[in-house]
Amino acid sequence: MSPAARLAAAVILGLFALQIAWHGWLAPPARSAPWAMALFFALPILPALVLLALRHRRAGFWGALAALLYFSHGVMAAWASPDVRGLALLQVALSALLVVAASWDGVRARFAGRRPAPPAV
Repeated sequence: MSPAARLAAAVILGLFALQIAWHGWLAPPARSAPWAMALFFALPILPALVLLALRHRRAGFWGALAALLYFSHGVMAAWASPDVRGLALLQVALSALLVVAASWDGVRARFAGRRPAPPAV
């Protein structure tokens, strides 16, 4: 497993833990059951967790897809709710890191061995 894949795996676990902690413990909702909201917000990252447990190579891809949802939610929550701004910005940072880590190996392979084009004369 490459360093980028290990980082993606760690961030997938971190995003899952953040959802459970945020919605279940640190800032539980006032009008609904905290465990239900924690489960609801953890659902998008669950396929990546299952693939990670199975050591499947596509876990980072599915995690990055879920990270796009978490990124959008984090930006919206940081903008609209000052009381959870820290948690929301942490979610945004983890989401962006997951997208970069999941695509790092592919981008590196794509541009490996390429030389810059010679300057036009």
